[in-house]
Amino acid sequence: MSILRRALSPGCPGLEINHPLARARVAQQGAQILGWTPSGQAPVLYLSPQAVCRPGAALRGGVPVCWPWFGPHPTDPAGPSHGVARTRCWELGEVAEHAAGVDLQFILTDSVDSRQTWPEAFRLELAMRIGAELRLTLRMVNTGDRPWTATGALHTYLAVGDIRQVYVTGLEGADYLDEAARPPTVRRQEGEVRFAGEVDRDYRSAGLVRVHDPALGRVVEVEGSGSQCCVVWNPWIDKAKSLADLPDRDYERFVCVETANAWEDRVVVEPGGVHTLGTVLRVR
Repeated sequence: MSILRRALSPGCPGLEINHPLARARVAQQGAQILGWTPSGQAPVLYLSPQAVCRPGAALRGGVPVCWPWFGPHPTDPAGPSHGVARTRCWELGEVAEHAAGVDLQFILTDSVDSRQTWPEAFRLELAMRIGAELRLTLRMVNTGDRPWTATGALHTYLAVGDIRQVYVTGLEGADYLDEAARPPTVRRQEGEVRFAGEVDRDYRSAGLVRVHDPALGRVVEVEGSGSQCCVVWNPWIDKAKSLADLPDRDYERFVCVETANAWEDRVVVEPGGVHTLGTVLRVR
């Protein structure tokens, strides 16, 4: 078997995947894939060396599931950032191994605890396919008797060789909300996205995005579905220094390119309804 179930740290169950097409690590907390390395490639996902898997805490790196809100709590400044899904232990559902890779399913439903923070009924199902490509599909089901509105993201941390050499294509001509500006300002992307300071942008875009990484000699494609927004983020040095779970200079080693329901892309799900958010990563 290519799948080994083991504790990643005390109280934090997880899985180690060792398939002919890829290796990976997945934490049940947050249903979060922490590492994905296709055969013959360098690791594609970044995980902070200061990240510690412990119950109730967020993990910086991999692909956190941000839901049912993206960023700060929509009404309570003291509420948890990026929702309730990424800090809870999900149930492990179906597991399958085949020639194309390994399929994993994780399930999270509302609870007394989650309703104290977000008073809605829901069922989340996250499907992963780990192989030469990485496919993540988040299915959001409204199990209650009233509609609810949600935002969220598959908050992908991509490992890069040197952020100063990285550039992103596929967003040319798209409007974006520049969250690093004070006040946040709507702008239009001219040419490729490059990095010489903090970048925190919500793009009005649903296309294929490519992350060009000359230092590692590769291009990583990010293809989203169920989304009209692509978030691009790198904290740069000042903000990196303020993040306790990130080494000061590790901003040089990653960029986040996220398939998101964010900014203007807010999802309303009726009782019994479903919304599906997905992302596919490929290395070229």
